[in-house]
Amino acid sequence: MKTKMILLSLATLFLGVSLHAQTVSGKVAYVNFSELVQLMPEMDEARATSEASANEAQETYKGMWEEYQKKLEQYQQKAGTWTAATKESKEKELAEIENRIREFQGAIQQELQEQQQKLMAPIYKKAQEAVNKLGKDGGYMFVFDQANLLYFDAAQCTDLTADARKALNIPADRTLESLQAEMQAKAAAAAK
Repeated sequence: MKTKMILLSLATLFLGVSLHAQTVSGKVAYVNFSELVQLMPEMDEARATSEASANEAQETYKGMWEEYQKKLEQYQQKAGTWTAATKESKEKELAEIENRIREFQGAIQQELQEQQQKLMAPIYKKAQEAVNKLGKDGGYMFVFDQANLLYFDAAQCTDLTADARKALNIPADRTLESLQAEMQAKAAAAAK
């Protein structure tokens, strides 16, 4: 009886080790998911839309602020000559403009964040679907995001980033550095 228990325990132990070895020996790959998303052609359009919305919001804010500054300057210059009723009316007007500015800032910030999420959702989905397809077609057990790994041995994994770039129609010569240069040049041109 004791021998059977020992044999059963050893069999269970060997079975567990064998199953563990089979699990670990599966194919593993990684991608640089952030790079894929940032370089996707759809991301250029999303950036342009977000930038246009932010610029429009900035212009609206600027107009509201200029209106407030003019009214405040007028109040400061003429307050001494106004009647109490006129002065009170102008103070209420200034307070209303201040409230509109605060409300606008809160609302526009939330709207811009929601717009960003709405623009990004299909981009992330498309990138994720491409990675999923590559993983499944390649028979990989896992495909990890390179940015979230604390350690990995690249020699024992497959880098699917190049394949994912092709699947997502990202030009081979487009890099994060070239994207950064494009964005800086665009910002410099807009500043002129």
